[in-house]
Amino acid sequence: MRHSRLSVRCIWLSARSIPILVPILAGIVLVVLPTPGRSVQPEPDKGTWRTAAPMPTKRTEVAAASLDGKIYVVGGFERPSLGNVMSFAITRSVEMYDPATDRWTSKAPLPVGLHHVGIGVSGGRLYVIGGYAQSALSVWNPVATVYAYAPATDSWTERAPMPTARGALSVTEHDGKLYAIGGYDRKANNAQVEVYDPARNAWTTAEPLPTPRDHLATATVGGKIYAIGGRIDGDYSRNLVVTELYDPATNRWTRVSDLPTARSGITSATAGGKIYVFGGEGAVGTFNENEAYDPVHDTWQRLAPMPTARHGLGSAVVQGRIYVISGGPTPGGSFNDLNEVFTPPSGSNLIAD
Repeated sequence: MRHSRLSVRCIWLSARSIPILVPILAGIVLVVLPTPGRSVQPEPDKGTWRTAAPMPTKRTEVAAASLDGKIYVVGGFERPSLGNVMSFAITRSVEMYDPATDRWTSKAPLPVGLHHVGIGVSGGRLYVIGGYAQSALSVWNPVATVYAYAPATDSWTERAPMPTARGALSVTEHDGKLYAIGGYDRKANNAQVEVYDPARNAWTTAEPLPTPRDHLATATVGGKIYAIGGRIDGDYSRNLVVTELYDPATNRWTRVSDLPTARSGITSATAGGKIYVFGGEGAVGTFNENEAYDPVHDTWQRLAPMPTARHGLGSAVVQGRIYVISGGPTPGGSFNDLNEVFTPPSGSNLIAD
């Protein structure tokens, strides 16, 4: 039996200046045509995370703020031990982090142990507002106290108290004044928006929050104040997506686009004209969500998630980078010393804090 030979010849043709191989097999011509070009879209920039020096102490339910390029972490609960049994682990600790040296320093402690406080900066001073303190055998006594910290003297002074005692509130600064928003007095949610003027050491009242809630986050961008997320009556199984905008010029609230993920026990920070909301807890556990709000377009974007899910955490911005510190990795009483740093997407037009 004779075997037929398979003859293969290859010739090159040109189409649109792209070489095309044309195999000729057994009299059959197979032309390989060029595939229409597909534009490959680059992966969207969702920001990056790195780890910085951990806090000296493991805590949760802290508050954090930046002042003169340093970050201060205030109060909360420490991990229970024989040394803090009498205070029920509520701490007076104040620790300062210097991003330039990646080092922590202990500072003058709070006058009293507090947790779930509001925190703000105005006129070169740090203000700690409200929160919960120990009372007899309870750790949930809502307070109206205001303490001011002066970095130059490393000292605290007591200022005029807030009109309404409450904890799990949020504080944000606008035009030199501090807005204390929402919270929980252990009986019902607070709708109060009370405004502290450090220059006058006096309080005034603004239009109430339309959706009373606690464990929320607040932020100020473009002269407007935003109240984000939170929960109803201290119950993290009743988390909210509600985001509301307050205009100090008109003393009015309006509803804007919802937070994509219902969360409470969260923290927020502003950079490049956007609001970043981190972490939280719920009935399903803790969250590693990192969602950014663009006030100009009233839109949210999901960004690179936190390396470690947690709640009761604090955050602060230095040189456009967001330091997300402490918090509990599981719902309720859990503690850590983490200091994770988020660099927002390059298109965020970062500005120095």
